[in-house]
Order: sequence, then structure tokens, then C-alpha cells
Amino acid sequence: MLNLKLPSWLPQLNHQVWILAIGRLLSQIGTGFTMFYASIFFVNQVGLSATAVGISLGSGSIAGVLGRFLGGSFADSKFWGRRRTLLLSAAISAVAAVVLALTYNFDTLIIGNLLMGLGVGLYWPATEAAVADLTTNEERNEAFAITRLADSLGLSIGVVLAGTLIAAGGSYRALFLIDAISFLVFFAIIYLAVPETYKFHVESRKLHQGWGVAFRDRSLMVFVLVNILFTTYVAHIQSTIPLYFTNFISSAGREKGFSETIISIVFTWHIVFVFLCQLPVARFINKFSRPRGLMLSLLLWGGGFILIWVAGVVSSNALLWAILGLGLLSLGIVSYTPSASALVAELAPESHRGIYLSINSQCWAIGYFIAPTLGGWVLDKSSEVVYSFWLISAASVGLGILILQYLDEILSE
Repeated sequence: MLNLKLPSWLPQLNHQVWILAIGRLLSQIGTGFTMFYASIFFVNQVGLSATAVGISLGSGSIAGVLGRFLGGSFADSKFWGRRRTLLLSAAISAVAAVVLALTYNFDTLIIGNLLMGLGVGLYWPATEAAVADLTTNEERNEAFAITRLADSLGLSIGVVLAGTLIAAGGSYRALFLIDAISFLVFFAIIYLAVPETYKFHVESRKLHQGWGVAFRDRSLMVFVLVNILFTTYVAHIQSTIPLYFTNFISSAGREKGFSETIISIVFTWHIVFVFLCQLPVARFINKFSRPRGLMLSLLLWGGGFILIWVAGVVSSNALLWAILGLGLLSLGIVSYTPSASALVAELAPESHRGIYLSINSQCWAIGYFIAPTLGGWVLDKSSEVVYSFWLISAASVGLGILILQYLDEILSE
């Protein structure tokens, strides 16, 4: 069995957590190739409307709901477990990336996104349940931070390489093929190096009872409400903001919008900043209760959205405001993601951990349906509507803070 010797300044976690993180890093390199360029490609090169692309991207979340339901049930089952569910997810996601590479019309785009949504849906409950299996309550904030750190590093590498390829005149379609290869690499790592992490319990056979337990958990259901808000915010960064930067921001030498090179630089900054801040912020957030840490995250999101609005309405220094806005949104992400997963893992009975984390992951499916659909609709409207949208988004954090205050009271009872 592989035994990793870690530097003393890194969390001393089970080596399987680090292997999972390495696999996620490699798969996210492929995702970084397409994440910030998909909407730009399908609107500006394939010729679909922003609304149509938003609907197609959002449709993947419909399949994601099914994938997350199956992922949670499979992860807690004796036959599938965490490992086989991850393998199935990687295989489906690789096929989806190939379909997207071959897309020339709306129908094929819908099929590719439905497959990708299913693969991603299967992935999240299984991978987060595996991390929770391998850690204690005290370790989980840093463990989830490490896996998110791997995500961020992989995405940053992918975005940089994709930007370089596009700037050199490369094909957007090649980005999706590289994404497919990255999923196959992830499949190989799981198959060769990650054993099953779950110790099967007899009571976990009754999966319908597990879902009933989860849906009757008041703390979990209150958290779901605010988690949908968080995931919608995250999805806007990946689906709405790139096209907003391309089509609605004044830039030197251009009537509107940042160039593909500038887009690459700005989002590389965002992802690298996430990478640098992930572990320090996770350690800092440990000083607070989970709900209060998430309240701090919401304040950062609100400030970030205000700066994104400023970037669109100022007549100069738009790039600076865009960088600062994404910087605050980066801090919002790194203070949210590990705390949310750790909170749900702590709420979950051990035998229903996959199901609880599946419900947590369903929030991502809902958020990734709302954001591209709403964002695509908004971006087809007038500039005044588009700019106002970011102020409305900033104001919405107030609702999230009220929900988290109520959750903190429940958990303190």
C-alpha cells in the first residue's frame, strides 16, 4: 500500500485522501479546459443564443438531480459503494465530453450536457462520502479544503493551458477531447489506487428509510435552503460572468468586452487565488461555528457581486475592478465549500452519509440549473438589466444570513 510522507505544514491525513485529491486534480485540469470557454464557444462560434446555451447548460442539472440521487444510494449500498460509483461517474463523464466535442446544434448540446450532469451527479456524493469515511470530525474541514485545493489547482492549470491553446489559434473542440482524456485518467487512478472506503452496515440496506431520515432532519433541510443560494452564486462565476466579461464590459481598444486572452488571465487569477487561500481560510474558519463561518462567506459574496457590477459601469479600470471582484468571490468560495461539506458530514448518521451528502450535492444541481438559465436570460436583455442583476445578487445575501442565523439557533439547542 502506498505510504505518502507529507511535509509537517500539511494536514496529516489518511493517504487515501491525498490519492483522491491527486485524481481530482488531474480530472479538473480537463474541466478547466472547458469551464470558462463553453458558453463563449457555443454562443460566439457555434451560433446559439445565450438563452439557448443557458438552457442547455442548465439541463445538465436535471440529469444531475437523478445522478446525485443514484450517487447517494449507490455510495451507501453494498454492491456499488464509493469506489464503483466513482468509476461509473468517470466513464459517463468521458463519453459526455466526447459528445460535446462533436456538438454543432442545440439537440446535441442538450444530450452532451445531460450525460455530463449525470456523471457529475454520481461523482459528488461518492467522493465526499469517501473523504468523510477517511477522516474524523476535527480533520474534515482541512480534508475537504485539501480536495477543493486539488480542484482549484487542476482548474487553474486547465484554464491557463486552454487560454494558451485558444490564443495560439487552437480549436475549442479540442478542449472537450482533452476533458474526456482527463476523466479517463481519473478512472484509472480510482481503479488502480483507491480501495473501497465504506464499511457496510446492515441498517444501510434500507435505503428508502435513509432518505426518510434525511428529509426529516430539520437542520439539514434548513441548510439546504441557504446552500442552494451558495451554489447558484458559484455557478454564476462559471456560466454567467465569463459571457458578461466578454460582451458587457468596456475594454481598452475594444467597443465592449474582454478578449479571450484577458478572460484567460482574469479567471486564472481567480482560480490561483482560490488555490492559495483554500487551506489558510479553512483553518481560520475553524474558529467559528459552521453557520457563522458561512455568514462570513455570504458577506464576501455580496461584496464581490458589487465589484462585478462596478466593473461593468465604470468607464475606466474595468479590468482592475473585475480582478478585485473575482478576488472577493474567491474568498467567498473557499470559506463556503469545506464548511458546507463538513457540516453535512457531521449531521449525517454514518450509515446514511452518502444519502446526506447526496442531498448536499443536489443543491449544486439546483444551483447549476438556476444560474445558467437565469444568467442566460438576463444576458439577452438590455445593459441596464444586466448591470442591475449584480446588485440584486448582492442584496440576496441578506436572505442567506437570516437562514443561517436560524440554523445556528437550531444547532445550539
